[in-house]
Amino acid sequence: MSTLMPDDPPRRRWLARGAAWLAWAGTGAARAQTESLPRGQVTPDFALEGPEGMLTSKQLRGEVVYLDFWASWCAPCRQSFPWMNELQARHREQGLRVVAINLDRQRAAAEAFLREQPARFTVLFDPQGDTPRSHRVMGMPTAMLLDAEGRLLSRHIGFRADDRELLEGRVREALANKAAGRRTAS
Repeated sequence: MSTLMPDDPPRRRWLARGAAWLAWAGTGAARAQTESLPRGQVTPDFALEGPEGMLTSKQLRGEVVYLDFWASWCAPCRQSFPWMNELQARHREQGLRVVAINLDRQRAAAEAFLREQPARFTVLFDPQGDTPRSHRVMGMPTAMLLDAEGRLLSRHIGFRADDRELLEGRVREALANKAAGRRTAS
């Protein structure tokens, strides 16, 4: 791992943003808000803007949703984006919708990230950070798998190459349950 050098402004900004996120997550108010949502609970509603316009959580009903919370300064997010593109392409026809919610305060930072890591799935922006609070996000990135009624099936914090098989297995199971008309969470 390289050390932070005084003449490395991008790395310094990345570390500062990460420290700001950790500071927020470490506050008492944030801890009270971030106890995990129970599995099987319908996740809170949201209405956010993206490049294609406004999207609400209610518009996602009927689809299995892989909901990802990310930020431009999040190193594992750079690894997850190509995989989420592949995931969306492989399972779109079966009813999967990948939705990534950006948490950068400055949209320009998110747009710069997206120029480097193009998304072929739905991207939304939440610079105020309301959705991570309501969804009780505890780390970056956080992925939530939701059934067709918006109930939480699983949550995964972080992303590594080794996570792909586990996460895609959960997606395949959720899609199979949806196709069979089975409820996937209680």
